Amino acid sequence: MLKTMKEAERDACLQVADLMVTAAKTAPKGSGKDTVEACIVTGKEKDLLAEAMRQLGAEYEEEFIIRDAGNVDNSHCVVIIGCRSTPFGLSSCHMCGFENCGEMKKAGTNCVFNLTDLGIAIGSAVSVAADHRIDNRVMYSAGKGALKAGLLSKEVKVCYGIPLGAESKSIYFDRNPGAVLR
Repeated sequence: MLKTMKEAERDACLQVADLMVTAAKTAPKGSGKDTVEACIVTGKEKDLLAEAMRQLGAEYEEEFIIRDAGNVDNSHCVVIIGCRSTPFGLSSCHMCGFENCGEMKKAGTNCVFNLTDLGIAIGSAVSVAADHRIDNRVMYSAGKGALKAGLLSKEVKVCYGIPLGAESKSIYFDRNPGAVLR
């Protein structure tokens, strides 16, 4: 068997994506409640994500979202990490800016514990990618596209996407939309 460098790069990205999802799962959670969800997107689903991002870019008239869709196209895979909106049921936390969890839920916003847990999970995941020298970038735009494409459960209201690649120069650094991984 002969495995080419391109095949090894792709396989390494997929292996690291598995480790990233696991790191997100095992990251510390506020009060021990786990609201984090994650998935790995490749193939048709990755194409669906990029198309959803292009639609959002056109709808919002934001060129950076369309540029980011090109980065997703040229990535081996994308790790999506989000959190379910699950109020803790506290009577007087105030951390989210509302009197209590009931008021926060009525307003349709997110629990600060959930969002903090999401940030910690993303930090854990990208540290795994960095430890394995896999190019990556945390993208709001890919998260928004993942929500539009329905890649996580309907309870997830906030998520981010982290495309992964392995090139001699990261396509996520200078954001050159012409860089291709294939």
